[in-house]
Amino acid sequence: MTFERNLRYPRVLTIAGSDSGGGAGIQADIKTFSALGCFGMTAITAITAQNTCGVRRIHAVPPEMLRDQIDAVLEDIGADAVKVGMLHSPDIVRTVALAIDRHQLQRVVFDPVMVATSGAKLMDDGAVAVLVAELFPRALLITPNLDEAALLVGRALHTPQDMAQAGAELLARGARAVLLKGGHLAGNTVADVLLQPHAAPLWLQAPRIHTANTHGTGCTLSSAIAAYLALGADLPQAVQSAHQFVRYALQAGAQVKTGHGSGPLNHSFAPQPMRLLD
Repeated sequence: MTFERNLRYPRVLTIAGSDSGGGAGIQADIKTFSALGCFGMTAITAITAQNTCGVRRIHAVPPEMLRDQIDAVLEDIGADAVKVGMLHSPDIVRTVALAIDRHQLQRVVFDPVMVATSGAKLMDDGAVAVLVAELFPRALLITPNLDEAALLVGRALHTPQDMAQAGAELLARGARAVLLKGGHLAGNTVADVLLQPHAAPLWLQAPRIHTANTHGTGCTLSSAIAAYLALGADLPQAVQSAHQFVRYALQAGAQVKTGHGSGPLNHSFAPQPMRLLD
């Protein structure tokens, strides 16, 4: 018996750290890909011992092992989009940059995870300058939150105007597009802004969802953007669709108690069947 193999799944690879508590990192990415009807794959950069209350320990995966994970997946299965998350050291950053070039990856969403929701630092100081030089030009989009953007530009950000200015600076430093997330600003309205060269800023504003369960929000947003890109959306469409997905996931999990700290979103509020592409 022979089988026609003309159909395939939308394929999304996440290159990120593992969250043993299941709310963020690789685990949140895979849940998001599955919920949006995509086939998820992983290349793990670090193993963490963490839960809803904080990060206890980080164990970095050797660069050679990370390289082999990426190559094994892409040489066989391929990827329609890639999400990049926690990169703990300069060597890991360079390993990912080389893999992007080696496999000619185009739809790369980079979430520069530097600080966990609990406040724990997740990146070596030396890795920050390297990621700006190596990954900003290679990623289609970077998605820093307010604290990460403040670290990158070297000053605190307090207003939407501060966000727009910081985003413009990150574009000037080599980013191809910036989604700056303003969820940490005070107030009952949450504002994110998408900045692209030669385009008007796209503001995404919505009422704040009051919940303690925000662990993994940034991971979920960036992986949802990658999933929508894999499904064929352009960048502004992918960002807007992912923004809505995260809001629904926050609402669905707002009243649920998981652990004793910042709990996870409900990624499976309305799971989609696996999509098929020609």
